[in-house]
Amino acid sequence: MAGGSMTPAERDLRYYAALGLAAEASHLALAYFNKRESLGTTMKGAQDWLTVADGKVEAFLRERLTALFPNDSVIGEEGGGEASDAVWILDPIDGTANFAHGDRNWCISIGFLADRRPEIGVVAAPALGEVYAARRGAGATLNGDPIKVSGATDIARASVELGWSTRVPAANYLKVIERGYAAGAAVRRGGSGTLGLCHAACGWSEGYAELHINAWDVAAGIVIASEAGAYINDFFAGEGISKGNPILCCTPALASVLKEITGIG
Repeated sequence: MAGGSMTPAERDLRYYAALGLAAEASHLALAYFNKRESLGTTMKGAQDWLTVADGKVEAFLRERLTALFPNDSVIGEEGGGEASDAVWILDPIDGTANFAHGDRNWCISIGFLADRRPEIGVVAAPALGEVYAARRGAGATLNGDPIKVSGATDIARASVELGWSTRVPAANYLKVIERGYAAGAAVRRGGSGTLGLCHAACGWSEGYAELHINAWDVAAGIVIASEAGAYINDFFAGEGISKGNPILCCTPALASVLKEITGIG
């Protein structure tokens, strides 16, 4: 089914399906998290962690989504996939390094795009007891309660999270940190890009930026943050779905200064 022919009811069905699947996937992921000897941790590269849970959670989500919506395509961090007019973009465990170390700051990310436009985002952080959810045009929630960005206007009072990627030279990352501190911002890193977007959506920080990030890390969070009132750059421009792009998400009044600090338009 092409995204353009999807009715509001069909979009709502996908939203409620995503909420249900996130709840089921949370139980599966927590079972591994609470029994660390079961994780079977390996490394895909420097600081690029992989556990058995990543594969199991993604396989579960793929199987259920394919059964429920056989005409939709699925892209996942572990199994790849091809985009279509109606595509699910999954990160089974975002923040895998945190997950593997027993840190609770990790999540399951389920995003849906129709005609390349982000429509649905559900992010479950079960170890924190948090579920973020949004549909385009319907607002964003945390555990069912509406959320919105902080509305802060002073960068010298802002807290900004900056993600780090091995795909970008460390010197570039350090320059952004330096410019952020010089502007007066508090710069931090939490280890989950998805939750970084969600925390900006809640107003717990003023923004999240990363010089390169993959679509599965942000597809759900972009919907949630935008519905909470955030400024977000055009992440899905060009080959954003297949190859990733920079991301800048922030409370709107700080967009211009954070564009200068990060170099992300």
